[in-house]
Amino acid sequence: MPTKPVSSNAESKQRSVQREVDATDRAKPKTKVPAAMQAGARRYPAPPFPKQHHHKPGDEWTIEPRPLYDAPFWQGSGKLAGKVALITGGDSGIGRSVAVLFAREGADVAIVYLSEDRDAAATKEAVEAEGRRCIVLRGDVTKRAFCRKAVEQTLKAFGALDVLVNNAAFQVHSTEFADLTEKHFDTTLKTNLYGYFHMAQEAVPHMKPGSAIVNTGSITGIDGSKELIDYSMTKGGIHAFTRALSGNLISKGIRVNAVAPGPVWTPLNPSEKRAEDVAQFGADTPMKRPAQPEEIAPAYVFLASPQCSSYITGEILPIIGGY
Repeated sequence: MPTKPVSSNAESKQRSVQREVDATDRAKPKTKVPAAMQAGARRYPAPPFPKQHHHKPGDEWTIEPRPLYDAPFWQGSGKLAGKVALITGGDSGIGRSVAVLFAREGADVAIVYLSEDRDAAATKEAVEAEGRRCIVLRGDVTKRAFCRKAVEQTLKAFGALDVLVNNAAFQVHSTEFADLTEKHFDTTLKTNLYGYFHMAQEAVPHMKPGSAIVNTGSITGIDGSKELIDYSMTKGGIHAFTRALSGNLISKGIRVNAVAPGPVWTPLNPSEKRAEDVAQFGADTPMKRPAQPEEIAPAYVFLASPQCSSYITGEILPIIGGY
């Protein structure tokens, strides 16, 4: 009959450590689900949110709670003094917050939006409250003629164009790949890719050295999303567009970068998710909540300002809540 092998000193030490750790773990009280991380200048809303579902393209004034965009503790210091910015999707969400912070930094702002007149008027009022001029331009960025008109009207109003923010987007989940229709696919690509391409191509001839283009990408363009195949595809394309265009425009002195947010509390998601999903939006992030627009907008100031980022081009800046 074989004898039982004698444990080595190493085995004994390992088992002793294991017993100690097990005993310590058993003695600890059960951990509570961590609360949403709050590391900003003020506390931000966290799930669960009220169950809600809104019609496309989404109106910020109907969202509960209202997205926080005005960054009351942000103090401007002339980072964009004398500049002119054109922001697509500037009526609400990230675009609105960017418009307000750009104005606080000294820029005049042209806002492009699809049809959300009340939101656009509120953004215009907020920009003007910062002491800067603002025009609102209603139209469809999938149409090249409108993009040309938007640039022309910006130049007519302000005499220059220094910063282009491509931010307008279309997104709708499709659980089953087979259910993603050509109409759905085409709408996403036309808005998210054609819109960026048209606006950039119309704007660049009027931009001087020191100007900047800032594109809105997404974490879905880095990691993908199984229910947002078309949207993920366009956001990955925007990241590639950013890198390629940056190289093309270096000789002109125009920088091109992108911000890639994770979940952000804007009209985009409550206008396409089921009410039950909206209630838990952002809960699966390490911070246990979505970002608010004012937490994302400072990145656009950084990338737009030659004072802050003159040696940065072709970069994708993820702001994804700890993923």
